[in-house]
Amino acid sequence: MRELIESICTGFTEFDAAPWESDVDGPIGWPGYGEARRRAEERTGERESVVCGSGKIGDVEATLLVFEFGFLGGSVGRRTGDRIEAAFRRARELRTPVVSLIATGGSRMQEGMAALSQLQRIAREAALTRAAGLPQVSVLRDPTTGGGWATLGAGADVVLALGGAQVGFAGSRVRPSGDDAAYTAESQLAHGHVDRIVEDLPAELGRWLSLLTRPAHGAPEPPRHPHGTPLPETGWDAVRAARAPGRPHAEAYLDEYFDWRENISGDRCGGVDPGVLCGFGSRGGRTIAYAAQCGTPTSPAGFRTAARLIRLADRLGIPVLTLVDTPGAANDGAAERAGAGPAIAETFAAIASASVPVTTLVIGEGGSGGALAFAAPGRTWVTADSYFSVTSPEAAAAILKRPPEEVPATADQLRLRPQDLVALGLAQGIV
Repeated sequence: MRELIESICTGFTEFDAAPWESDVDGPIGWPGYGEARRRAEERTGERESVVCGSGKIGDVEATLLVFEFGFLGGSVGRRTGDRIEAAFRRARELRTPVVSLIATGGSRMQEGMAALSQLQRIAREAALTRAAGLPQVSVLRDPTTGGGWATLGAGADVVLALGGAQVGFAGSRVRPSGDDAAYTAESQLAHGHVDRIVEDLPAELGRWLSLLTRPAHGAPEPPRHPHGTPLPETGWDAVRAARAPGRPHAEAYLDEYFDWRENISGDRCGGVDPGVLCGFGSRGGRTIAYAAQCGTPTSPAGFRTAARLIRLADRLGIPVLTLVDTPGAANDGAAERAGAGPAIAETFAAIASASVPVTTLVIGEGGSGGALAFAAPGRTWVTADSYFSVTSPEAAAAILKRPPEEVPATADQLRLRPQDLVALGLAQGIV
């Protein structure tokens, strides 16, 4: 553990731990608990399963909570809770982000409910730190199970994991047999509960802390078109230009706009939408958050991930850029069962309630409410190869019972061209 601390930060200073009054075999008189603690101290050189202190990660001062799995399996007891609570309070005093490097089997059964109740203390301190506008990053080591996963781990703003780590609420000795793959960092990433599997932990932690602590000031300017393109003459021309396979998509805009960036992943409800890119990027040394549709129908997981990103950015005071490009929200049966309506509502609400400025650029298809949910009222721009419509021309023709050959004329009637959107006052301008 001490080697891990030295590898990721400089100038680590451990916080003073409150003196511990021994009650021999603990609060519930577990036979031999006092002796087990003594042996754990001798074996690890530590007085408890967590060490807390401050140090510089990259060029950002941070508060660190570092678990020692060799001390009774990194389990959380009353003394662990004391240390973690004090560390969070110190972080708020110092105005530093909190980084939790977790390796734990869960609550310490030798202390019974006195140990389990520490999770409530940890949750409260994390909530107070969240309300103070300080970022929290967790690193899931092997293993991260039980209450450590369900509080410090999964409750962080950004969740990183070491490859191959065992991650799950149930530990290996108490979970059902037959599905061990579900309890891995890789599975948690695939199902939207982890943001990244890290390879170079010191470098990636430094990048994340830099992004989360240096917000840009003011509204983001809309990105420029990577190539430039003429305005469409007709509505159907606009639709065809937005659907052209060779036009630039979200990644091209983001790569040109940011010096470098890091993605978050997943909706924390079991889903990941690869057609939505969310994260934080550095532009001129300052951070802007982004939520970008990539031209595919947006799933409920995509909307929830975008809402999560916008709420996090708002809490940290980081302005947001959104890129609109979707034929519409996914509307198949699976999407309905996954909560398409509530997920879209969540994204609308996140933008509507954001106190930080949100800037939107429509870069391709703007299909109905699934596109509008990503758009900032009064701060939306469009590109020349985009359109925005109440619904697709094909759907409009079908609703009006028109034959397919009238789809182009319907597109003209919808007034969906970029210049139409500006004339209607729905877009600020064409980039």
